[in-house]
Amino acid sequence: MSFASEVSATDNWRDVSLTAGARAISLGGDFLAATALVLAFQQRGDSGYGVAALLLASTVPIVVLGRLGGRLADRFDSRRLLTAVGLGQAVCCAVMAFTDHPAALIALSALLASGVAVSQPTFAALVPDMVRRESLPRAMAIMQTSSSVGMIAGPALAGFLVQGFGLRIPLLLNAATFVAIALAGLAIQTRRGTDHKTDSGTTATTDWRVRDDALLARLIPASALSIGAISVVNVVLVFFIRGTLGASAAAYGLVDAVLTIGLIIGAWLVARRTPGDAGLAVGMLVTLAGMAAMFLLASTVPAVAWLIPIYLVSGVFNGGMNTIANLLIARRVPDRARGRAYGTWVGVANGAVAVGYLISGPLLQVLSPRQIVAAAGVAGLLAIAALGVPILKAARTARTAPEPEFAASAA
Repeated sequence: MSFASEVSATDNWRDVSLTAGARAISLGGDFLAATALVLAFQQRGDSGYGVAALLLASTVPIVVLGRLGGRLADRFDSRRLLTAVGLGQAVCCAVMAFTDHPAALIALSALLASGVAVSQPTFAALVPDMVRRESLPRAMAIMQTSSSVGMIAGPALAGFLVQGFGLRIPLLLNAATFVAIALAGLAIQTRRGTDHKTDSGTTATTDWRVRDDALLARLIPASALSIGAISVVNVVLVFFIRGTLGASAAAYGLVDAVLTIGLIIGAWLVARRTPGDAGLAVGMLVTLAGMAAMFLLASTVPAVAWLIPIYLVSGVFNGGMNTIANLLIARRVPDRARGRAYGTWVGVANGAVAVGYLISGPLLQVLSPRQIVAAAGVAGLLAIAALGVPILKAARTARTAPEPEFAASAA
């Protein structure tokens, strides 16, 4: 069930729009800055170790601090938390704009990522408090759409800005996006956190853990395996398209763009008709298996044109998987533990991304790009075959977590 929406008489789409807008601006700025930094490192003659360190600095803190960030999201007033973290990240990014030393840029990138470990679960835990149960899939689809828009806009601007203005302007723009997060935190009416009383004057217990829910305890590792495979393929894709298939850089950009379009389509397909938890668990397995099958199919193509429809479908599965995962957490986790649940999910997902980055390099030394893409597909299908039955059994059993006290929406 959607724990917050049971007591909400109306939907607060204003807050959903503010949250989605802040998410799009934030992700756009993050991708803009990350792409600009990678380009700047490459232009300075980096051998690859600096870029690898930069990517890890942007990922590892989210993995390590994900659960802590979720605890903060559950404990402190979301408005104060988002405002403080947003302003802190803005200052950090502004300092980066006037720093040239690679080591300092890497260290400050890690500090920025530490803030993301707090803001991501805080925003995610707020959304289920904004709408009723039946409106939650639509709200999740809006969030997926906003995230995808940010992911498209950021890298598209980075190349132009770095070439025309250098690194400083992209980093200052990213600082401005963090100011936008702080302003959104002040403007969002919905609030949560145990130091902020709900309308009923009560707070829920926070002794819930992810492993208390058999379904989530199985789905999160299964999703991590799929995300890790996606990360490996994302690194290898440029070598597969440019080297193996002999296509242009424009073709590579087109394949990446259709994947993002698929993410949006997949999210809205889930929003159109959402079944119960057992049905969502089946949908999760279908999307995970679908992504693996698309990788396996992609490894057989003779020309890059075949990758366009394949990656569009893969994006649909990926967008569906993201939305289903967020819906299941929103439905099954008590309100006052929801931040920790989302923090765990964010940490596990980013950990899978980091592992994918780390193993992709060694894999390229022993396998061809086509073989790696095929291996990612096979590994994903084997993981679903091994975990599918336990997941379906968990979906049919009763929830093991204690029933929560309902949080009142600020709508």
